[in-house]
Amino acid sequence: MAFTKEQIAEIEKASAKYMYYNRPPLEIRDQLDFAYRIDGQSVYLFEIRPRWDKPEEKSDTPIAKTTYIKSKNLWKIYWMRGDLKWHHYKPVPFVKTIPDFFDLVKQDALSCFFG
Repeated sequence: MAFTKEQIAEIEKASAKYMYYNRPPLEIRDQLDFAYRIDGQSVYLFEIRPRWDKPEEKSDTPIAKTTYIKSKNLWKIYWMRGDLKWHHYKPVPFVKTIPDFFDLVKQDALSCFFG
């Protein structure tokens, strides 16, 4: 099920705020940048870098994921481990709002999202 227009607006507002304060400086964004993607009931945060073997091509590396659980009105938090699979973020398994998700990623208290 897709997000409502209001939910998409809330996601875009929260992600724009996160990007404004956390994206790398403009002069290095061709070497490192952040972006987000909405897919179904999930929001993905990822970094964009040139591929090591083909620098003219960009590659995406996942940072964090949150999935909206409509029945609970909560956002479930995930991080990607070295096995390249999404794992439930046990220290804070759920947040109430999408801005809370971006705040949690920014804090990265256990260095799960940015290593």
